[in-house]
Amino acid sequence: MSNRTKIELANTLKKLMSKTSLEHITIKDLVTACGVNRQTFYYHFQDIYDLLGWIYKTEALESIRNYKSYDTWQLGFLKIFQYVEANREFCVSTFHSLGRDHLEQFLNALTFDLLLSVVEEVATGKGVSDEDKAFIAKFYTYGFVSLMLEWLKSGTKEKPEIIIDRLSKLVDGDIARAIDKYINRD
Repeated sequence: MSNRTKIELANTLKKLMSKTSLEHITIKDLVTACGVNRQTFYYHFQDIYDLLGWIYKTEALESIRNYKSYDTWQLGFLKIFQYVEANREFCVSTFHSLGRDHLEQFLNALTFDLLLSVVEEVATGKGVSDEDKAFIAKFYTYGFVSLMLEWLKSGTKEKPEIIIDRLSKLVDGDIARAIDKYINRD
């Protein structure tokens, strides 16, 4: 029951955001449209931004779980693009609201997690420090997330598959080369 209520609140927020900017949606609007009371909302979430963060974490995280390796990272990143594309109205509304930080934090965390898994795999047994692996993953995360935000900002016109193909060509082998530069570095 608890998870179902969260999902209903999430779906209701998405519907409201298709008509109204996030800044103008109140808890009262949300619970009225969802058919629950305020206490139910506050039992699950601190505020609307907490719900917003929960939506991004739960809906997209599952889709990339199996794509965090060197051979599959492109598919993982494609899944992130496809999530944004499938939820375009919601993501664009978030992007143009005070919730933008939540969208960016979500994309950064999701992308960093994916890339760190790839970096760790490629760096296995090479003596690269955790700090250096995190730095490499963070560097690529900034580029990937900026690319996605620009795509979102420009109206998501280009097909995600084309972007991923271009990105794959651009960075092919770069993570391995970056790791090689950090081997046994003191």
